[in-house]
Amino acid sequence: MNIQSLISEFHSRYGAGDELTQVFFAPGRVNLIGEHTDYNGGKVFPMAIDAGTYLVIRKNSNQKINFASENFSFKAELDLANIDKLDDGVWVNYPLGILNEFKLRRKSFSGFDALYSGNIPAAAGLSSSASIEMVTAFALNQVFKADFDTMNLVQLCKKSENDFIGVNCGIMDMFAVGFGKANNAIALNCENLNFDYAPLEMNHLKFVVSNSNKKRGLADSKYNERVSECEEAVKVIGKVRKINNLSELSLKDFREVEHLFSDPVIKKRAYHVVSENYRVDESLKALKENNLVLFGKLMNASHISLRDHYEVTGMELDALVDAANRCEGVVGSRMTGAGFGGCTISLVETDKLDNFYESVTSEYHKKTGLNPVFYVFKASNGVREIEIA
Repeated sequence: MNIQSLISEFHSRYGAGDELTQVFFAPGRVNLIGEHTDYNGGKVFPMAIDAGTYLVIRKNSNQKINFASENFSFKAELDLANIDKLDDGVWVNYPLGILNEFKLRRKSFSGFDALYSGNIPAAAGLSSSASIEMVTAFALNQVFKADFDTMNLVQLCKKSENDFIGVNCGIMDMFAVGFGKANNAIALNCENLNFDYAPLEMNHLKFVVSNSNKKRGLADSKYNERVSECEEAVKVIGKVRKINNLSELSLKDFREVEHLFSDPVIKKRAYHVVSENYRVDESLKALKENNLVLFGKLMNASHISLRDHYEVTGMELDALVDAANRCEGVVGSRMTGAGFGGCTISLVETDKLDNFYESVTSEYHKKTGLNPVFYVFKASNGVREIEIA
């Protein structure tokens, strides 16, 4: 991103102005392992990526809030007192939700001009919404001296997404965007928000995100269905052991209560969550020991469980993973995100990337008629201000 060009575009839209112009950035994120565990009080393993959302912002004197984006034609000029939600699907709702949370917390702000520009691939499930929310919250916190720390901002953004936007997401996306660290992944316990960094000493390997280009039409309905099934599993186990969520169980604990399940589907759902938490723990150990081969095996095991036990992969994601694992130089591959479309993530030897792209594209197209799109990301630092030269 050319920051000076972005600032020039800002000035061409809003004029020179007398107030300080500032630039902020929030990354997107990709989850390396630990899927469908966050809403079960479990463990996840994301990394912030080196693509995200830039925000140029400056106070103004006319008590208006102006939003514009280089990525969307829609823009808005709003009165300071009028920050109600706009029509569904309008991107401006994400920053409006943050303003609403500031207002609810009695944090004052005045009029300002804002220009957003993002380079997160569209519809790839790489958390562009959390990126917009976090860059807005961080910028407002700095510009208007609201005195929130990063954890406050993460929790504020989650509440905005849940209450204002109306998406019942967990905290992983905002957390990864807020606490990302270059060359590290984050092992996060979504129940108590304890976390640890895991070094990504990649050497001759790269993380490749493969976009299936399959629209995730079933993701929302199946997501809600899986949430209900996991709640049912907690009730079944509650007959002999009081738990608040499935992630309180170890694999050994699960073996002691699995006889309680009369419904094999509910049993499979519960087993995935418990075993996936185990895989996150083992992944943290593997990366701290720089054992990327073991980490790749854990990625493969995660996908198999998501396919067979949680049943959220679908034909397209399975085809991508199968094609990847038949390529020389692939250490591991799995779906990432909600499933039923979206992306996979693969760990690939750098000198085998061209062969990976060619082979996966050919095999995937033969099976699905679709063409994948590939992205290579590095682990990035979290939300921050960009110094202007």
